[in-house]
Amino acid sequence: MTQRSIIPTADLLQVARGFLMGGADIIPGVSGGTVALILGIYSRLVTAITRFDATLIRLLIQRQWQAAVVHVDLRFLVALGTGILLGIGGLATLMHHLLENHLQVTFAAFFGMILASCWLVGRAVPHWRATEVVAAALAAIFAYWLVGLPLLQQPPDGNGYTFLCGVLGICAMILPGISGSFILLILGKYSDITGLLKDVLHGHVSVAALTTIAVFVVGCAVGLLGFSRVLKWLLSRFEPTTMAALCGFMAGSLRKIWPFKLDLTPDLTEFKHKLYENVAPNFGRLESWYCLAAIVIAGGLVLLLDRMTLAEEQIEHLPDTLEAE
Repeated sequence: MTQRSIIPTADLLQVARGFLMGGADIIPGVSGGTVALILGIYSRLVTAITRFDATLIRLLIQRQWQAAVVHVDLRFLVALGTGILLGIGGLATLMHHLLENHLQVTFAAFFGMILASCWLVGRAVPHWRATEVVAAALAAIFAYWLVGLPLLQQPPDGNGYTFLCGVLGICAMILPGISGSFILLILGKYSDITGLLKDVLHGHVSVAALTTIAVFVVGCAVGLLGFSRVLKWLLSRFEPTTMAALCGFMAGSLRKIWPFKLDLTPDLTEFKHKLYENVAPNFGRLESWYCLAAIVIAGGLVLLLDRMTLAEEQIEHLPDTLEAE
């Protein structure tokens, strides 16, 4: 009886985590990988993705279905993937409204979340030696430079470039601090890909559109399988340095979602085409105080979530501890 109630709850929890990841991925400047790191499932996610390998193929050929399911942690991936799709679909309209009408407060909330996450990830590094400090500094500088790049106005044509965009976009999506959607914006493919997807979903199907989407998806698959292995290798061999670098990536990416901005393109209405300049907060305006409150509240929620995650892990390991005693 107890076992039956625990398992669905665990699945629903993964769906909820995926829902938050999907909602974050919609926003150019926020990475689903960051949310996975906040929620404590980053290493498990990377490991599960890397299990799509020769061993899986062998298990499938031998029709060892149960072993294959366990090998790739399929239950976890299905629940998380379901949540991601629900988050993208369910929060797309809300996020669009918030970005169009409440940009500063929305960015402030995510700024607070990522700022608190930086502290949590930094705390996970056992010893901040010179290597970790240098790794964090270089990653922060790179992320700060990357999110400040201008958007490419005339991207190259062809399936080769579309494939490359898929590879780079998905790599950024699983890397904390770097937004996959923002990378596509920089590369000039965000509007093209999302436009094609909308057309297909509305029944406007063509061979050219399906070919472009297929090439992009293949690029995403190649990038995901390849880059996840790099991350797993780094985490297994150089975990403290890698965590320090991830902390730096997140800190540097804060430039993109700095909530206090000056609109340089007031005539444009669509958020994805607008340009902003970061400015100092003006606390003579009430909105600046709203932003500050959003930063503090969102950051506090992340710290509270971390405490709850730790408590959940302690409860899960309690039976093992009792058996050991």
